Amino acid sequence: MVSKFQPISISLSPNVQKDDVVLALKLLFQPWRWIARHNTAPGSAITSLEDNFKKYIGVKYAFSFNSGRSSLYAILLALNLPKGSNVLMQAFTCNAVVNPILWAGLNPIYIDVADDFNAESYKVRKVNKVHKVRIVQHTFGLPANTDKIHNEEIIIEDCAHALGAEINGRKVGTFGDVAFFSFSRDKVISSVYGGMAVTNNPEIAKKLELLQKKFGQPGYFWIAQQILHPILLYFIILPLYNVIDLGKIFLVASQWLHLLSKAVSWQEKRGLKPDYFPKALSNALALMAQHQFNKLETFNNHRKEIAEFYYKELSSFAKASADKAKFGLPVKENNIFLRFAITHPRAHEILYEAWHKENILLGDWYTSVIAPEDTQLDTMKYEMGMCKNAEKLSKQTLNLPTHINISLKEAQKIVDFLRKYT
Repeated sequence: MVSKFQPISISLSPNVQKDDVVLALKLLFQPWRWIARHNTAPGSAITSLEDNFKKYIGVKYAFSFNSGRSSLYAILLALNLPKGSNVLMQAFTCNAVVNPILWAGLNPIYIDVADDFNAESYKVRKVNKVHKVRIVQHTFGLPANTDKIHNEEIIIEDCAHALGAEINGRKVGTFGDVAFFSFSRDKVISSVYGGMAVTNNPEIAKKLELLQKKFGQPGYFWIAQQILHPILLYFIILPLYNVIDLGKIFLVASQWLHLLSKAVSWQEKRGLKPDYFPKALSNALALMAQHQFNKLETFNNHRKEIAEFYYKELSSFAKASADKAKFGLPVKENNIFLRFAITHPRAHEILYEAWHKENILLGDWYTSVIAPEDTQLDTMKYEMGMCKNAEKLSKQTLNLPTHINISLKEAQKIVDFLRKYT
């Protein structure tokens, strides 16, 4: 759909295309397909998605859940760790990673990040507290350095940003003991909410299977919220987003009236668990996720094409602007570029100017060391000063869109804006 008012956006379900909306409209009027009575039965959408996923990643076992955080929570329960156990994880992340640790009665221990937004592996050795588990995050689609993963640790790979990324021909999600993926509204593929836990360990797999059954599928009302999301976004929210903020007002009102779900609830910003987590993935969202999964290679190839354009334009701009602060560009090797993350001393000002002057909604992952920025850090057991480089990057990072609905013409408009305002 074309609208002269529609912004260039990085979020707001960026992967949604016309065929996704058609599928959502069909599902909206087919409630008998929303919940699988026997989700392990041959032919169900859930079973099909899990089978296709484990073949693609190259693992023996895959179990779907209604979010990446439900997947991580299930993994932590499956590991059967003593209460209070320490879990190493990086700062410069989302509370969706921290919260499952807290919900499981465990203790997050934060590691600082390097300038590529991933944890500095050597700093793990400097952590004095005893730990057995480490979460390795592949931030923005750039795989972390798996060469320095320690064999004495249980490694959980956070692949929420990195579906399809590879290192030496091997997919992320296969380097640790277990991994999880996210199909949230602004991830590599999207079913608005959704996730997957994968492993080659049969003992972990058995526990994950039991937990998936125990959690059960979400209710009809919650499923309806997710099905409505791409429909309302496509026909109303995005076309009106910059018309006296009508689209934004409609989005907020829809969430307040519970027509649509929020990406992050107020409870999660305080370390609390909403009642719709944890759950297994519903049949309806499995159908939506599979539909997007079928387009994964097209999505990621497009991301790399847009990223290559940004490299070319911003590299030449930086060289020609010695009198101005230069952009820090992301690492290229192995990156699938969920977003093209750059750094600049005026990052937050650029975000504001882009929206208010040019109708360009750039990305703000992460303007806080633990996002969203109104997350209460004390409930996340984070104290300022713990991870100084992560805190610095949170003030200097902004993301450029690479998703399937961003054309080269729109990417050029973004580059022109950066030339003008920086």
